[in-house]
Amino acid sequence: MPSQEPISLADLPIRDDLRGLTPYGAPQEHVRIQLNVNENTHPIPENVAADIEASLAEAIRTVNRYPDREFSTLRESLANYLGHDLTAENIWAANGSNEILQQFLQAFGGPGRSVLGFRPTYSMHSIIASGTGTRWIGADRDEEFRISPETAVAAIEREKPDIVFLCSPNNPTGTPVHLDTIVAAYEATDGMVLVDEAYAEFAPAELPTALTLLPGRPRLVVTRTMSKAFAFAGARVGYLAADPAVTDALRLVRLPYHLSALTQAAAIAALAHSAEMLAMVDDIKAQRDRLLVELPKLGFPVHESWANFVLFGGVADPHALFEALLENDIIIRDLAIANHLRVTAGTEAETTEFLDVLARLTAADETTSIGRIGA
Repeated sequence: MPSQEPISLADLPIRDDLRGLTPYGAPQEHVRIQLNVNENTHPIPENVAADIEASLAEAIRTVNRYPDREFSTLRESLANYLGHDLTAENIWAANGSNEILQQFLQAFGGPGRSVLGFRPTYSMHSIIASGTGTRWIGADRDEEFRISPETAVAAIEREKPDIVFLCSPNNPTGTPVHLDTIVAAYEATDGMVLVDEAYAEFAPAELPTALTLLPGRPRLVVTRTMSKAFAFAGARVGYLAADPAVTDALRLVRLPYHLSALTQAAAIAALAHSAEMLAMVDDIKAQRDRLLVELPKLGFPVHESWANFVLFGGVADPHALFEALLENDIIIRDLAIANHLRVTAGTEAETTEFLDVLARLTAADETTSIGRIGA
């Protein structure tokens, strides 16, 4: 008779390289002000929501049939949104940019291959690498979390990776990776170079993105997401732009019909309103810039950010300050970076309350010892 005794994960014949690992997961506390996972805190405009609802209502009538396996209309919509003379053949989409990264590593990584990233960076990069059997190599950044061309090339020549990941603006620091570093990294390797531009819409609009580097560079890939600027985190739509040969490679590993008809319909409708959806980006950037100005006034130095969040330092006890904010119905992110915390730029009201509560906690720091270093 089979045993009824409870077992743990360690008792299962899991892959050896997954033993001892823990799953990704930011805290999911149900608090009034959620500034911890870089969501767009602004709601979708009512008229846009109405059009998305209409598109979903139409799509639901045919869900007895499989969706368009090639999601052709969505790819065309994404190409039109990005511009830069991109066509549908340059575009691939999946359920969030994490699935894009997973498919990419399934195609170009795997056992016996390696991917180089520059720490600290988006934690899912190394987690997805582990999940696909790709060896993760972490290299150090320069001062202020930057990556110079020289630093990138030195790491590539030293480690000889099959894949290089660059995150710009970088999560969790917000710092950009400039185009000369991307070009230098591309020229230093015969492997693939992936630039994660999840927060690209929050960068200065007048500056070029890695999309401008795609012509003539078939091993370069630029990933994006609709989660952030488009307030579509719950819809799970990520995508990439690359040489059409790259999309052919991803067809070899994707699951059949991986993008549902409902996902496609919602994304196409949202992209038809891109101007309205992106109007909220300017407000988010204003709140980010406000954080960059006000946090130092409270004694917390900040790092340059081109994203929708700010990494700030000078925190004597990050965990204690995190918990103190949580007690005030505000959640930000403790990333286990010494003396640092990260806060998402919220609405004007959310940002105001965060700063007010932080100022109050800082004023009480003489008795709580949770705030500024040296306070």
